[in-house]
Amino acid sequence: MDPREKKYVPVVVRFEADGRLRPLVIEFDEGRRYPIDRIVDVRRAACQSVGGVGVRYTCRIGGRESYLWLEKNRWFVCARTDAE
Repeated sequence: MDPREKKYVPVVVRFEADGRLRPLVIEFDEGRRYPIDRIVDVRRAACQSVGGVGVRYTCRIGGRESYLWLEKNRWFVCARTDAE
């Protein structure tokens, strides 16, 4: 299993008229930007691999599904670590 870490990331978000949040872009390491193609699912969930509980967004980014969590007004992803 790949070692993972909780990584807090900047996210560009749209606030919908009904109050929902819609993440649009995830920024990662030195300004790399990943546009979110589609939100597949939104639910309250725990991150089993690195800990934390919040609203989990299942996102489609470049044809692949990935999770993005909103925990206490901060966004995080489970990022691969550079293990030796």
